[in-house]
Amino acid sequence: MSLARVLGAAEASAPVESLDVVARILKEHLGAASVSFLITDFTGSSVVRLGAAGTIETGEPARRITLRGTVYDDVIRTQKPAIEDSSRGTYTRVVAPVTNRGDAIGLLELFLPAAPDAEVMREIGVSAHALAYIVIANRSFTDVYQWGRRTSPLSLAAEIQHRLLPASLACEAAQFAVAGALEPAELVGGDTFDYVIDRDAVQLSVTDAMGHDVQASLLATLVVGALRRARRAGGSLLEQAREADQAMRDHGREGYVTGQLLRISLLDGRAEFVNAGHPWPLLLRDGQVRQIIPEVDLPFGVQPPHTYRVQPLDLRPGDRLVMLTDGMLERNARNLGLPELIAETRALHPREAARALIGAIVNASGGHLEDDATVMCLDWHGTGHSQRDAATGADLTDASQPLDRGRTAPGQ
Repeated sequence: MSLARVLGAAEASAPVESLDVVARILKEHLGAASVSFLITDFTGSSVVRLGAAGTIETGEPARRITLRGTVYDDVIRTQKPAIEDSSRGTYTRVVAPVTNRGDAIGLLELFLPAAPDAEVMREIGVSAHALAYIVIANRSFTDVYQWGRRTSPLSLAAEIQHRLLPASLACEAAQFAVAGALEPAELVGGDTFDYVIDRDAVQLSVTDAMGHDVQASLLATLVVGALRRARRAGGSLLEQAREADQAMRDHGREGYVTGQLLRISLLDGRAEFVNAGHPWPLLLRDGQVRQIIPEVDLPFGVQPPHTYRVQPLDLRPGDRLVMLTDGMLERNARNLGLPELIAETRALHPREAARALIGAIVNASGGHLEDDATVMCLDWHGTGHSQRDAATGADLTDASQPLDRGRTAPGQ
């Protein structure tokens, strides 16, 4: 099957129909009873079926499928395809990850007339990887993908907040892997996170605007806009901090925003950061978690004008850095033991670790957060290192082996 044919057919169709076209091509080429794409929601806790060719009864009562305990959850977590025989032996289900640079966009599900051989699995893997690019290329033209990612309707404040986040919540490169997760409070608290990879550096930020609801989201918009403007103009961390502070003092009325800015050189690994009245980051090294205690400057927007200090950060290959907001430290979660939980989840990909940390906070709060909870998880591999398979995003040690669940699937 020609990859050029798949991409060409997707390009020739309307953005909202591109997935259906690819599904039909795969169905015809592989003789599948059904082919469909499932997109992950913002929280990573469920998937929604979008784009299908053919129909197969999967036993799911609704289009939105909760992930916990399912084959879909296994595939997203392990980033390995799963092969599962039906109970009647009439077809074989294959579920493959649709992932781009660590961003788990969704899943490709096929029902085949026979167990796939290595060549068929290779074609499925290539098609799933191509689907990730097709989704990325088309999601700016239609709201279909946004609809699929929403577990429930968003408030105006939450809509503004989501538009401030990076388009992909996770990213992998040779030197690092990073992922962020955000769980808004019932009244949105103005949290944001951001990252960007330049030619010679990766930059991250976490911010938290004072107050709640639309006012907090507007303050967050001011700061994120100022930071991105300065960063895209080639500004240093100090210049970014100054512009964010100036924007708040010019337009933020009497509001303020705490923040943490981080820059890591991809050439020599040198790291530096600015702390503007923000909770301290946590560092996992050699199985031990400790706080990084910085020099703390005032939040953005606090009068009178003041300076910011760019501080060095001791970051070594193998380290995991966790940046967070104070919603991760709220009263109901204080007995959770966040450092212990970070240590316990050290074997997870940053994408899964970030979701696990957020999930623990939500559970500790009984599902009712008084403030937004946000976390960014960065694994630093070091300069000159590669820890990923470009096709799957999985660990190179076992990425090629599918997860064969058979008739006695574990975890179900």
